[in-house]
Amino acid sequence: MTRRTDQLSLGAFLYPTGHHIAAWRHPQAQADAGSNFAHYAELARIAEAAKFDLIFMADGVGTRGTDTEALSRTAIRYVAQFEPLTLLSALAALTERVGFVATASTTYNEPYHIARKFASLDHISAGRAGWNLVTSASEDEAQNFNRDHHVAHAERYERAEEFADVVRGLWDTWEEDAFLRDKDSGIYYDPAKQHLLNHRGKHFKVRGPLNVARAPQGHPVIVQAGSSEPGKDLAARTAEVIFTAHQTIEDARAFYSDVKGRLARFGRSPDALKIMPGIFPVIGKTESEAREKFEQIQELIHPAVGLSLLNGMAGDVDLSAYPLDGPIPEVTETNGSKSRQKLLVDLARRENLTIRQLYLRVAGARGHWQIVGTPEQIVDQMEEWFITGAADGFNVMPPHLPAGLTDFVEHIVPELRRRGLFRTDYAGRTLRSHLGLREPLHPAHAAVAAE
Repeated sequence: MTRRTDQLSLGAFLYPTGHHIAAWRHPQAQADAGSNFAHYAELARIAEAAKFDLIFMADGVGTRGTDTEALSRTAIRYVAQFEPLTLLSALAALTERVGFVATASTTYNEPYHIARKFASLDHISAGRAGWNLVTSASEDEAQNFNRDHHVAHAERYERAEEFADVVRGLWDTWEEDAFLRDKDSGIYYDPAKQHLLNHRGKHFKVRGPLNVARAPQGHPVIVQAGSSEPGKDLAARTAEVIFTAHQTIEDARAFYSDVKGRLARFGRSPDALKIMPGIFPVIGKTESEAREKFEQIQELIHPAVGLSLLNGMAGDVDLSAYPLDGPIPEVTETNGSKSRQKLLVDLARRENLTIRQLYLRVAGARGHWQIVGTPEQIVDQMEEWFITGAADGFNVMPPHLPAGLTDFVEHIVPELRRRGLFRTDYAGRTLRSHLGLREPLHPAHAAVAAE
């Protein structure tokens, strides 16, 4: 294997009780995690002590999977969690180095709100903020925002492209030294260093200025999670980190090469973008112990929850109408997440899985890379993905929390360090410094630098 000169990046993807669909039922899980701030505070301390690059928070503005008859009758699926920007702002006050990435949708938000909130988080955290730019993929979200049905996929991405441009433009409202705050003269800011956006496009009319000073990082880091063709183009043009889902190293390498290869079209170099697939690790001292741990949590899956998970991911089809131990039926292309639907259908077809077998396969990682084994086995595969062009790092998805994160920190991180694959301490104080990303120059300064 060819040795890379850099080290891999690690994100701690914190979903309240853990990423397995039945995590909240596990004996070691914090069942009230979604409304327990002390739980998140402890996880943030663990991640920072282990020198993780960032903490990652997913989000949606609706509650999924609660409207089927079986789920409504039994109410067994985990719901209810903090709004991520509120939570991360509080966690920023308790930490010093670890970065914070929060999801916020371009479908059911306005650019000014997003620009203002993430610039504020970057100030509160002294340069540790990142925005996970997504398009919403759920009918449940649409019905909370004056709509009966979800916005069409193509329109969502068209809106997202313009949305990203507006946000970045608003972040460039002020030059770094715009605010003089001179008490003697009474001059608070230099008006020559304020730049109105005056954006007028198909989806948005935004004058500006942003009422937050330029962020400590210039711009908060932009993260993107889409893997459809429009998603990959959006990422190649705007993203600095991609959080993606792959089942095999071959698929991961193909995606990595594809997206990195698109960057030149937008005047960007390959090192301007970090690709961090999700990894769902189940760790044991022996392989048999790891498999026992995995089977223990698999046994907690209620069939209605498994079906609900697939219904939300596999397209506009009610799988409860089909035999659990029969094959997945033909499905029409969804208006939700096209890349995730394709991943699941391809997996079921490739391995000839029944509906039950399919939900058992994805109940933990929801389509991300799931690996069960010893620390050495897991790190062997992480190393192979890293050094052969499949990943620049990983977004770690603990099966249940807090034990799943502490297992990773106690058993995987030391082995990564032993092989020289992960840092022993932070080299800087901002999220950009952790990820090795350059701080964007203000356009006014960039123009001068280009002359």
